[in-house]
Amino acid sequence: MPPQTLPLFALPAARAAQADPALVAADEKHLTAIATHLAATADDVRDRLDAARRLPAGRGQAAFDRDQEVHRLSGRLRLLERYGVDLCLGRMVPADGGDPVYVGRLGLTAADGRTLLVDWRSAAAEPFFRATHADPRGLSSRRRYRWADRRVVDYWDEVLTLDGDTTGLAPDDDSAFFGSLATSRTEQMRDVLGTLAADQDAVVRAPARGALVVDGGPGTGKTVVALHRAAYLLHADPAVGGRHGGVLVVGPHDGYLAYVADVLPSLGEDGVRLGTPTDLVPEGATARPEPDPRVAALKGDARMVDALDPAVALHENPPTSTLLVETPWADVVVTPRDWAEAFAAPDPGTPHDDARDEIWSALLDLLVDQATDALDGGRASAFDDEGWGRDQERDDGAERGSDGDDDQFDAYGLAGEDPTTGLRRALEGSAELVRALDRAWPLLDPADVVGDLWTVPAYLRRCAPWLTAEEADLLRRDDPHAWTTADLPLLDAARRRVGDPRAVRERRRHEAERAAERARMDDVVEHLLATDDSDLGVMSMLRGQDLRTALDEPAVVAGTAADAWAGPFSHVVVDEAQELTDAQWRTILARCPSGSLTVVGDRAQARHGFTETWAQRLARVGVRDVAQATLTISYRTPAEIMAVAGPVVRAAIPDANVPTSVRSTGTAVRHGSARDLEHVVDAWLDDHADGTVCVVAADPGTAPDRPRVHRLTPELTKGLEFDLVVLIDPASWGDGVTGAVDRYVAMTRATAELVVLT
Repeated sequence: MPPQTLPLFALPAARAAQADPALVAADEKHLTAIATHLAATADDVRDRLDAARRLPAGRGQAAFDRDQEVHRLSGRLRLLERYGVDLCLGRMVPADGGDPVYVGRLGLTAADGRTLLVDWRSAAAEPFFRATHADPRGLSSRRRYRWADRRVVDYWDEVLTLDGDTTGLAPDDDSAFFGSLATSRTEQMRDVLGTLAADQDAVVRAPARGALVVDGGPGTGKTVVALHRAAYLLHADPAVGGRHGGVLVVGPHDGYLAYVADVLPSLGEDGVRLGTPTDLVPEGATARPEPDPRVAALKGDARMVDALDPAVALHENPPTSTLLVETPWADVVVTPRDWAEAFAAPDPGTPHDDARDEIWSALLDLLVDQATDALDGGRASAFDDEGWGRDQERDDGAERGSDGDDDQFDAYGLAGEDPTTGLRRALEGSAELVRALDRAWPLLDPADVVGDLWTVPAYLRRCAPWLTAEEADLLRRDDPHAWTTADLPLLDAARRRVGDPRAVRERRRHEAERAAERARMDDVVEHLLATDDSDLGVMSMLRGQDLRTALDEPAVVAGTAADAWAGPFSHVVVDEAQELTDAQWRTILARCPSGSLTVVGDRAQARHGFTETWAQRLARVGVRDVAQATLTISYRTPAEIMAVAGPVVRAAIPDANVPTSVRSTGTAVRHGSARDLEHVVDAWLDDHADGTVCVVAADPGTAPDRPRVHRLTPELTKGLEFDLVVLIDPASWGDGVTGAVDRYVAMTRATAELVVLT
């Protein structure tokens, strides 16, 4: 990649005075050095990436290390090729007269050791974002760049100390800064790294311990700040970055995910998972919205998640009667005490289906040990009369003969096999013992557990006794697997409680294959023994248990693919968190055992009301360590629009956190007739070559279908922003809190103009 040679400053005519060589010469020189270094760095990374790709694939750790290195180099190359010299965000000048420090999206050091850029996430870069006139953080001035086509098309200087030297500066009244906020919106959110304000940067750099609530009204930047925080923590916090699980971002809907998808890659982080609550559960791909809000509320209650535990526990009942299992080796008595001891083997919290395998293994160990102890002690209480004789004392040597076990077991054609192994294999194959376990601890399917709640009234009453008869009737349905979005947290909880049936089936399949392979190997061994005519009987070594075990060593097999959404994640960002039910919170918290969360939301934008504090709300779902940062300045929504939107929400929510707008467009909110919709939209598109429009209506399908025009319901506008927003008959959207919130949210999506048509 050749270094950039064009002039790096290309300011518009209106700001031509800032292009004075005396003001930009030092920056031109430094940025040129950055461009030269970047070209060499990109070439080096490209060569190293090619070399890494040519390495043998290898196996195990070597293969993993190679893939990790390819991933790391690919990500760095993408960032270098994407930005080039416009990696640089700006510069800061120390008050002590030191050299300017340039801040970038990543750190760069020249071959001679000179620092070209400090990484924006480093402590050295913090003053660039946190300095204010009240607290200059050791700086005399700060310059921020605005880039287009890898050229500086605008910049603004801030003098941070009253006695600061303004030589070489073009002090700005922030008009350029506010002008950058008013630029046209595109299909994807821009990162705001170059314009982070001090209050926003404080949120970005807050420690990852516990839950940090970022509360703020429309346009305060809470979403983009939370995404920058994710990038910061991945870089700066070893408990979040590295190989500790990574970051999950949960947003309200697919439109939001598409809008913010580019923010983290633009910050050099392309390994973060973005999804909605429905993405976290496999059934979410086909689940339909829950049509009845009463049913949604009942299923969203955390108590319904808790009902899954007794629902599964009803299938975990140790037998209370004695079972006699006959085998060629012995008759074995299985008592209720044996069952109880085996049932206690799994650790608390072990998924039901996994615990069944542990119970089975523990039971076999117990029965074989008891039988072996009886045999070794001369007491044959576990053996039948034809073999060792039940409840009889025997003279061990007399019964077995001088040759030990083999003579006794020749009668069964089992001579040469270890009695312990033979007995265990016989018990494993006992149909009556397997049936007893199936009745006491059957394998379950998580979906069936949840489906039974909705189709078997007695089961639901047993597991959720707090439900009234009317509420239980509301939850009934004919098709147990007709999943809705309200079912998803319950399905997720059931899967955690029961286990993944796919993994169990895969494990059983491999076990069956191994058993078949063992049987085939036994046939081969017997054939070799029968045909061995060597003087030393070489093949007799195949009787040795160590050799048979070695031959029986299982091949390495690929397990079931891991669920990428299951986690655990080291940090989770939850946006529009005010809308989550308690049950949905359980789904999210299960994926973040560390409890490290960034919770983004606005109580005044909760469609169904939010009367608690954030601390109370989170404590109710099990989050205790909660800090809160409140953003009160709206950078997006013009004052003219906020003046109309604020009273709308405060009429329903008097304590709503309505932010203060810091900019004005001079364009008042317009009103008109719904018949004028096409004219309004087409006229705006004709006047604006860039930017986006959103028509918001209860039935947006009737809006004109045009390029750059989005048609959404009020609920689906959350988290988005558009230059022009047109509301169609907003008074019809509903009454109370839900209607007021929908109107408030839709109004404040506009960054330039708002039109209300009725």
